[in-house]
Amino acid sequence: MEKARLAVDIGGTFTDLCLEWNGKRTSTKVLTTPRAPEEGVLTGLDEIVKLSGLKPADLGIIIHGTTLATNAIIERKGARTALIVTEGFRDSIEIAFEHRFEQYDIFMVKPSPLVPRDLRFGIPERMDGRGNVLLPLDESAVKALAPKLKAARIEAIAIGYMHAYLDGKHERRTRDILAETLPGVSISLSSEVSPEIREYERWSTAVANAYVQPVMDRYLGRLDAALRQRGVACPLFMITSGGGLAALETARKFPIRLVESGPAGGAILAAALARQCGLDKVLSFDMGGTTAKICLIDNGEPQHSRTFEVARQYRFLKGSGLPLRIPVIEMVEIGAGGGSIAHVDSLSRINVGPESAGAEPGPASYGRGGTEPTVTDADVVLGRLDPGYFAGGTIKLSPDKAGEAVDKAVGSALQLKRLDAAFGVSEIVEENMANAARVHAVERGKELQDRTMIAFGGAAPIHAARLAEKLGISRVMVPSGAGVGSAVGFLMAPVAYEVVRSRYVQLDADKFDPAFVNTLFAEMRAEAEAVVKAGAPTAKLVATRTADMRYRGQGHEITVNLPDGDFTTASRETLIKLYEDGYAATFGRTIPGLSVEIMNWTLRLAAEQPPMPKTPPQPADLPAKARGKRSVYDPADQDMKEVSVYHRADLQVGSHIPGPAIIAEDETTTIVPRSFAARLSPIGAILLEKVGP
Repeated sequence: MEKARLAVDIGGTFTDLCLEWNGKRTSTKVLTTPRAPEEGVLTGLDEIVKLSGLKPADLGIIIHGTTLATNAIIERKGARTALIVTEGFRDSIEIAFEHRFEQYDIFMVKPSPLVPRDLRFGIPERMDGRGNVLLPLDESAVKALAPKLKAARIEAIAIGYMHAYLDGKHERRTRDILAETLPGVSISLSSEVSPEIREYERWSTAVANAYVQPVMDRYLGRLDAALRQRGVACPLFMITSGGGLAALETARKFPIRLVESGPAGGAILAAALARQCGLDKVLSFDMGGTTAKICLIDNGEPQHSRTFEVARQYRFLKGSGLPLRIPVIEMVEIGAGGGSIAHVDSLSRINVGPESAGAEPGPASYGRGGTEPTVTDADVVLGRLDPGYFAGGTIKLSPDKAGEAVDKAVGSALQLKRLDAAFGVSEIVEENMANAARVHAVERGKELQDRTMIAFGGAAPIHAARLAEKLGISRVMVPSGAGVGSAVGFLMAPVAYEVVRSRYVQLDADKFDPAFVNTLFAEMRAEAEAVVKAGAPTAKLVATRTADMRYRGQGHEITVNLPDGDFTTASRETLIKLYEDGYAATFGRTIPGLSVEIMNWTLRLAAEQPPMPKTPPQPADLPAKARGKRSVYDPADQDMKEVSVYHRADLQVGSHIPGPAIIAEDETTTIVPRSFAARLSPIGAILLEKVGP
């Protein structure tokens, strides 16, 4: 028997597990245990091995994603951290970009740095923008700093010197000196965490890495030990925010790369389905208990980025968070999940999120002490969820508590009937998600109407059809295992690692040096190979290369995909054309007569994945048999209507279900409105297609 593969995704509300072995798949959801996240993982592990009839020793690999690093930053529950910088620059991470992200708010609140001013220290040293030492490192000043750090009970240190992305020798020497006198203190170097130009983002990333490193190191150590005690002998890999797998040692050294690990799994799943089904344009929609994630996927690949913000002060307002320069799958994430709390503001408007009831106390309908109405409570009132079959029957929902919470916070405030108040909550959360998707698409010059939506996560199939209507999308796919979609995506992720270098290169005819670029990429590949081969020693490796390019004199760059192979003198014209094509696609024009320059070079190395089998053609429609009926709110008639309830396990390929209907399964529920019809596709996905106006 082949070894089983287990994926574990810790979300804000649920911990999802998915197990694959011998071509079979088993999945389960358990409530997250925020105080000790490993407890939820172990509870789920016990449950899933029992369901599958396996033993912990039968596992061949565990792939894990977690929101722990993100939550530590958002909740400010990381380590007591110090920052050591070039003398004269200790306020750089507080000065930030020196711009107002909320132009007209005179009480604008900027995000406070993770390191307070009294724990930021300057050391005499200086390197110029070409990597030459202008002022040697003052080692005596570093040694004199050690007692101060010890007295301040520092647990983690971030070191960031000017232009260290070109040569990190001063940072490395500082680490060596402090490591001798401060054993047990974790130290992060900006030249290793984020070796890129622009000191604020580089130092912000290094500080965030140092801030979460002790928290993540302790958690991963506890989890690894607990798994071994249960008889698990296989390696534990972590999913990164860029969609690759990293070994435990890499994750412990660079935990900041795990910040968006859960959402990345969902994008991987949607991209794999897009390739399998031959879908060129896809909108990935992942809605769990705490957040909703929306990602655009073109030609079977999600868009990647190296910029990300965490812990935004203002609701989803760009610039109001702490910037990180890490490889991420580009998506928009909003506080719109099943646990998002609804309330009425001073202008008598219903607002939903970003605050979440989480797993403790959870929505009012959970009966675990929560009293505020959530999206899940609204769905219970509207009849969309079966109170006795939520999470496969493991959580019994209380319609009375859900209704009372909706009445108290929304209905009485707006003098609305219970059904109307619950429908208002549902409409607002769907409009929030639709608006986020529209803005995300416009910012990237993309259209939404001709896309197929792939919906997964515990709450997404409930709201997918209505969201699709708002966006003008006529086709929705709900994949098999949708309720644990990110965990399923983890099982499809390759072992991968991304390396970036800031090296200034001009593309003028007399200045472009192809040999320099080839040497640079050879060094980057060697670094990436050391990480990837540790996890996939025999796999064929696939390299993807990009460059951040701009017109000379501009302040920011656009990312351009680079061709394979070595660079030659003739490559200069190719690079300029690639840049101008990308610039025109983004801004609608090019600027004649300006020289082009490159600031950053990126290489992503991944183990080659086996090709996905192509989807067979859809067979003729077959009638499906309902298990019963249930009253569900009908927006058109503003009243409850009896609709047929089907169970996904009863359906066969080709089963046809006209709306309105409900398709139930253990981890989620798919709502088929009257304007859609559902079919079961040859790959086991539910296809919802628009049938009328």
